[in-house]
Amino acid sequence: MKIEIKSILVILISTAFVGCGGSADHADLTRYIEQTKSQPAGQIDPLPPFKPYKSFSYGAVTLRSPFDPPVKELAQIVTGRKSNVKPDLNREKEYLEGFNLAALSMVGTLERDGVLWALIDDGAGGIHRVTKGNFLGKNHGKIVVAGERQIELVEIVSDGADGWVERPKVLQLAEKE
Repeated sequence: MKIEIKSILVILISTAFVGCGGSADHADLTRYIEQTKSQPAGQIDPLPPFKPYKSFSYGAVTLRSPFDPPVKELAQIVTGRKSNVKPDLNREKEYLEGFNLAALSMVGTLERDGVLWALIDDGAGGIHRVTKGNFLGKNHGKIVVAGERQIELVEIVSDGADGWVERPKVLQLAEKE
């Protein structure tokens, strides 16, 4: 039995070698190689000239950091010069003070009993009327002028040094598209 398996194995291996070898016709491959060799050789472009690296020297090391206040402001802070501006934190907040000023838009005006009221869209589907003296926005914004085309208000924001400053803002009438 072992002899039969060995002989079958030898026959199979011999057949495999005979199948791999032989006289295969490679005429098309030979023709392609000859055709390629007969073409003139190309020329390789020269390398571009070498440009030496020029290093960058950071020269702002001795300058003031952009995160430090300028010298003038620093002198004011050190000397303790403060303004009398501060928000009334005990005042009851109005409804529109719960919205960012960027979310609010003026959509119109109406006049009633000689008082001009501006119409404010809160961006959440509500329209509210305001006039001079009302507050809106999260930065204690008080309306100082309510006109037909715009609302002028003054916000009270922190100055970053335990104080407050006034910042004027304008909310213009939104144009229809």
